[in-house]
Amino acid sequence: MNYRSVAELNEEVRGLGQTLAKDVDLVVGIPRSGLLVSNLLCLYLDRPMTDVDGLAAGRVMSTGNRYDDGERFEDVERAVIVDDSVDTGRQMEATQDRVADLDLPFEVEYAAAYVTPGGHRYVDHYGEVVQKPRIFEWNLMHHPMISNFCVDIDGVLCRDPTRLENDDGDGYREFLETVAPTVVPSEPIGWLVTCRLEKYRDATEAWLARHGIEYENLVMMDHPSKEARQRAGDHAEFKAEVYRETGPALFVESSAGQAAAISEATGRPVFCYDENRMLQPDSLSRARQQGGEYLSRFRDDPVGFSLLAGRHVLRESYYRARLAAREYRG
Repeated sequence: MNYRSVAELNEEVRGLGQTLAKDVDLVVGIPRSGLLVSNLLCLYLDRPMTDVDGLAAGRVMSTGNRYDDGERFEDVERAVIVDDSVDTGRQMEATQDRVADLDLPFEVEYAAAYVTPGGHRYVDHYGEVVQKPRIFEWNLMHHPMISNFCVDIDGVLCRDPTRLENDDGDGYREFLETVAPTVVPSEPIGWLVTCRLEKYRDATEAWLARHGIEYENLVMMDHPSKEARQRAGDHAEFKAEVYRETGPALFVESSAGQAAAISEATGRPVFCYDENRMLQPDSLSRARQQGGEYLSRFRDDPVGFSLLAGRHVLRESYYRARLAAREYRG
């Protein structure tokens, strides 16, 4: 799983700015995530900025002392239209078709911070080629791929309980009922995997429903008490087992220690939410581990394994179709 953070995006945009230098008079962002790139780029270049609708209307956004809203495009000789990434090129081609119809009196070029190996064909300038599967910090919790992720609850969807709240009693139940969400994903999560105990399933399900957090599976620890769970000390092992058995593309874990343990135990990528960091296993050890797991599971249950593999293919097709539909709507 290839991951890029906002900090890494910033470095790519700086590089684009150095490539474009002073030859650009106007920066145009493709909504929505292209506006993040255009904001950074227009600041690095000290040039005015607009979005695609503003380009059609002859309108620039206020940019401080150097430009004012009355200037419009009289002095523009070259504009660059930017997006965060290009994959299939559908969004970029739609933008290019729209801009061509405007018959603008100046030169227009296209750029993106990230492209897939085939995506470079749709732009004049780009930062880095990033292979799929890929995910970005700014869409991690809202990408259709989240339907094929395992996601922790405490520390990701909400804050962790304090020591006083985590009493395995009334204080903890109040926390479960009243804690505010820190993120509400836009797409259904494939597997919520939490060290919360099964006896708190009803409270957890009610909280998720109340805040509109959709999911397909909720996997909880089956210990009788907090003390029993602490004695067992199998938090990371429990999550790693779920990750292995269900076969998602990524595990999103809050704790740095547990994230490292899950990745090491499974030989698979784990995103550490606390540290905003993707943990990538060694590719050779990952291949050996996965190959052994798949062979063992097939020997134990050939029919069940084949059905699971079929469901995995369907899930992959589903999230790709959702992504294509979102790009088309955009």
